[in-house]
Amino acid sequence: MQPKSTPLFISLIMGFLLTTTPAMAIEEPKYTVLTTDDAVEVRQYAPMLIAEVLVEGDMDEATNKGFRLIAGFIFGNNHGTGSADSEKIAMTAPVTVEPQATKIAMTAPVTVMPQVEAEGGSDYEKASTWRVNFVMPSQYTLANIPKPKNDAVQLREIPGKYFVVLGYSGFNNLSKIQRKIDEALAWANKKGMQIIGTPQLSRYNPPWTLPMFRRNEIMVEIAAPSQ
Repeated sequence: MQPKSTPLFISLIMGFLLTTTPAMAIEEPKYTVLTTDDAVEVRQYAPMLIAEVLVEGDMDEATNKGFRLIAGFIFGNNHGTGSADSEKIAMTAPVTVEPQATKIAMTAPVTVMPQVEAEGGSDYEKASTWRVNFVMPSQYTLANIPKPKNDAVQLREIPGKYFVVLGYSGFNNLSKIQRKIDEALAWANKKGMQIIGTPQLSRYNPPWTLPMFRRNEIMVEIAAPSQ
């Protein structure tokens, strides 16, 4: 089933792509691949800076709401550094969503994460609140990045982490996402890895991308693997 995409969601992405230098590659988080097993990788991610929001609704609604809020920030709804009133920040990938076991206060990861009641665990079908985040370009730190004018958008530094990552193509729906989560968790458990946190869904492509060219990843944080 094709995911819902609002016209505004699409127009925001198109507008940003049209105002970005065509030859410029979209930056992604920096990581090192430690292990590869078919569609699964174990990655060590470098520290990163993210912009994130907490939004309510189903996964598609939350993704669209979260994207609009963070896109507004990077398009210029921010307090620029130095003498600038505002600054445009380059688009990065992916957009990530993740379910949480309990609601948490926003502090200071694009990723989307659903927040569910304690009995809901990581079940995306039961989530009602989500965390959506974009990774900020690597030249920024908390000290030099423009600050959001919208208090819903928060900036947060993430330390280096380890993830089991399961990649796949095609459209997403809740049952497919849950199946891929189960596959990633089963692989991590089989390898004796210590799972940390809630599985995340990362998506790398604009809505009009053909299914066979879509890049999706389930990311499961793990403790540092033994050497």
